[in-house]
Amino acid sequence: MSEEINQRLAARRPGLESSAEIDPVTAGIIRGSFETICFEMATHLGRAASSAIINQSNERNASIIDANGRLAGLSVGIPQLLFISPMAVRWGLEFQQQDDWGPGDLFVGNDPDHGGGHLPDYTVYAPVYTPEGRLLLIAALQAHQGDTGGKDPGGFSPDSLDIFHEGLAIPGIKLVHRGEKRRDILDLLIRNNRLPSFSGDIAAMIGACELGGRRLEELFARYGSESVAAAVNFNIDETERRFRAEVAEWPDGAYEADVWIDHDTVGNRDVRVHVTCSIEGDQLTVDMTGSDDRPELINVWNTFSNSRGYAMAQLASMVDPGIVKNEGLFNAVEMIIPYGTIVQPPPNKPAALGAFHPACEIGEAICIALSEILPERASPQVYKLGMPNAVIGFDEQGQMWMDQGVDVRASDASATQDIDGWGSMCSGLGNLMLATAEDAESRFPVINLGRELTIDTGGPGRWRGQPGTLNVKKILEPTTAIAWMVSVEHPLRGLRGGDDAGPYGNRFNVGTPEEYEVEGSVRAQLPKDAVIAYQYGGGAGFEDALLRDPQAVCEDVLDEYVSLEAARERYGVVLTGVVVDGDLAVDIGATAKLRKELGAAKAERER
Repeated sequence: MSEEINQRLAARRPGLESSAEIDPVTAGIIRGSFETICFEMATHLGRAASSAIINQSNERNASIIDANGRLAGLSVGIPQLLFISPMAVRWGLEFQQQDDWGPGDLFVGNDPDHGGGHLPDYTVYAPVYTPEGRLLLIAALQAHQGDTGGKDPGGFSPDSLDIFHEGLAIPGIKLVHRGEKRRDILDLLIRNNRLPSFSGDIAAMIGACELGGRRLEELFARYGSESVAAAVNFNIDETERRFRAEVAEWPDGAYEADVWIDHDTVGNRDVRVHVTCSIEGDQLTVDMTGSDDRPELINVWNTFSNSRGYAMAQLASMVDPGIVKNEGLFNAVEMIIPYGTIVQPPPNKPAALGAFHPACEIGEAICIALSEILPERASPQVYKLGMPNAVIGFDEQGQMWMDQGVDVRASDASATQDIDGWGSMCSGLGNLMLATAEDAESRFPVINLGRELTIDTGGPGRWRGQPGTLNVKKILEPTTAIAWMVSVEHPLRGLRGGDDAGPYGNRFNVGTPEEYEVEGSVRAQLPKDAVIAYQYGGGAGFEDALLRDPQAVCEDVLDEYVSLEAARERYGVVLTGVVVDGDLAVDIGATAKLRKELGAAKAERER
């Protein structure tokens, strides 16, 4: 059943009926209004929500979808998740008559087998009607929930065998009827969530969607509903036209890449994501055939909606950023996402962790494949952590608290052509705000002991990846810690001859005789004052490290991004002087000789 539903929901949709003619300027103004409304919805949610993951981390996205289920507008957010909501809304649209849709209604869904991303991501949506009573647009919000009512707090269970272990699956249900909240449904959702903050979060999502609906009604009054419909059609068609025009400039051919996940959560090794990007004229086809289909795999199943959304997030980053993000992107690209593989699993597979891996590997593989022809636009929109250390406990009143470990860090910030990796986060995290030490310590019984860049963890290249950080934290109460470690053996891939990033790592009970390295997946009981140390992987390098400006390597050593040993062994740069004295200098002659030797040795290995 799931494959048939996915194909039906993903199928190309017709335009809206409209009797109006629209000019490009007016269509652009209405499109800008959509973006402003989405931004206002997302901001309202962030300010009104109760949980830190929404009101501090900004893990929420807003979009406007038309009555045929096409993405008409969106706001800034987390790029990979910007394209997920339409599939959940399309499922709801199929039941307008049975569910008695009308003005003032509002719905929620999260079921991966019915258009959703994964269970923690709730999509709340409100149909918006014209003054004549015609359904024209839908205001939608997606936000990550800290718990889903599954067997483990937080919804991320490394040993889940099916989706029912992960929590409450909601294909679609009405939360508000004609402006009146449905107490029975809200009570059901709140009762199936461990976090007391959830009631505030769902109320904030309802309020933000209702705000979006009012703003869209004001837009109808100002421009007329027929003009708004015409603008939606114009903007979607224009996006498709512009995307295809870019593809037509690319060289025809098939470009392939493999990316690997170390293992699933029970130890099945080397999980493969394969992508072929084929170009013929103005048609781009992204084919994920060849991705892993082993039925015994556990917790590396990405939902169909997430797979197409993560793929599009990467593709959208590799074309002119001025191209408007809407349904036209999907109209311009054919995606082949084979059923029964980790990128479109059979029904009821556990999918919460799949939204990390293999979801990220889809974007990474597309980036690697297209970097052959688009080096100037190749930047992986991915993060490679399996999952952060989720630390869970209970207060004196028996209320659960959970530090989800989304702390400020430097990780996965790869180099791109002409630019070294920089900043704390990869570009794929968008407007996500990671938790500061002060914020986490005010909410949870934890003390952050250190967050320091780790030398030599940025992948060497002509342009260097940003180093990752080592985050060290003390837990002040006995807790349960859950983690899944990947990207140790298969870290972020270098591009066009650049080196891979430094790997991830994780240690529990640091500084005690019980200290150990976390391998695979783990659910551990940690005592009071236990120290955990999470090593985040760095960004990958771009092009051969032997091409890097030797003076830039010298400066990297002075900045403690690169060690003296790595400068010599990985960049082929010979330095004189002493680091602490600040008098390092490049030995030009010795560097040229060493680079010639290293280049010859590399060429011999690659034969």
